Amino acid sequence: MSIQPSSRKPRVAVVFGGRSSEHAISVLTAGAVLSAVDRDKYDVLPIGITSDGRWALTADDPSRMAISDRTLPSVAQLAESEEGSVVLPVDPASREVVYSEPGSVPKALGDVDVVFPVLHGPYGEDGTLQGLLELSGVPYVGSGVLASAVGMDKEYMKRVFTSFGLPVGPYAVIRPREWENDPAAARRKVVEFAADHGWPVFVKPARAGSSMGISKVDDLAGLDEAIEEARRHDPKVLVESLLRGREIECGVLEFEDGPRASVPAEIPPVTAHDFYDFEAKYIDSAEGLVPAPLTAEQTAEVQRLAVAAFEAASCEGLVRADFFLLDSGEFVINEINTMPGFTPISMYPRMWRESGVDYPELVDRLIQAALRRPTGLR
Repeated sequence: MSIQPSSRKPRVAVVFGGRSSEHAISVLTAGAVLSAVDRDKYDVLPIGITSDGRWALTADDPSRMAISDRTLPSVAQLAESEEGSVVLPVDPASREVVYSEPGSVPKALGDVDVVFPVLHGPYGEDGTLQGLLELSGVPYVGSGVLASAVGMDKEYMKRVFTSFGLPVGPYAVIRPREWENDPAAARRKVVEFAADHGWPVFVKPARAGSSMGISKVDDLAGLDEAIEEARRHDPKVLVESLLRGREIECGVLEFEDGPRASVPAEIPPVTAHDFYDFEAKYIDSAEGLVPAPLTAEQTAEVQRLAVAAFEAASCEGLVRADFFLLDSGEFVINEINTMPGFTPISMYPRMWRESGVDYPELVDRLIQAALRRPTGLR
């Protein structure tokens, strides 16, 4: 039951888009969430953040937030004005949202009770927006500042998991100054890493998602190009060894009595792609197996590890945990996503649907968990 001071419906601001390279994926997610929110139970205010950072009032039209002819949507296409901007409150005593346009008197849009931030990547999923909402005293769906930052930075995510005794694969980090000041030394680091763990290696942005900027590198000849591609998304680069095994995912959702794990899913090998990259995920709609064909023991173990990862990073609300099931039979955590995709083909809602929580209930549970949870230290 929602904890509200008045009889009016709680107002949910769905914030999407953003400045990261995952802008379009966020728009897709917002379209799905807006379609699923119970309008008899909640008032909804869609707010899009353009690629250059402007907060815009947008059309509440999920049909325009979809891939059309392999073209990705954007907030700029949905904004009601090319110059108008939305301002969230910065005073915890007020939750009133204001809309203004040049030459016009600012217009109050009413109070917001909870924010559903469906942004992916930096400037939204990484703790920055969460910090703004903490300062404003506005409840929000999902993890707080620390967990969001840890979940976005794959280096520190792995460090946290290792400190809790959770299994992670081999990796190396190329920091911005290393590549900028001494690229030869950075190359040697990767060569030494490959000498220990073998080629090929995967080169990826340390703080990005949706398989953006990832390259599979078979030898030294392709390394520089792969590093530069990763650095288009993030100046810090992660290098990981190839782990031979099956790709398994598991969802975690916060219930009233604590986090629970969904049935797991498996991402089968994508024959048309070298690995599970952006196009395989979103353009060509690679199909996952839900539930994953695992033994009862394997299912229980990956569910245990998913909840343990959720707890280790101090997550809240939801997480999708991604694993490799190695040929040896061991599970290794690849990463967690503190705001996984909610597109119609996304694995997180599919796993929970198979676990008995359909899409509208999933969205409702996330909103209710946010309304129950105070901002600030907790």
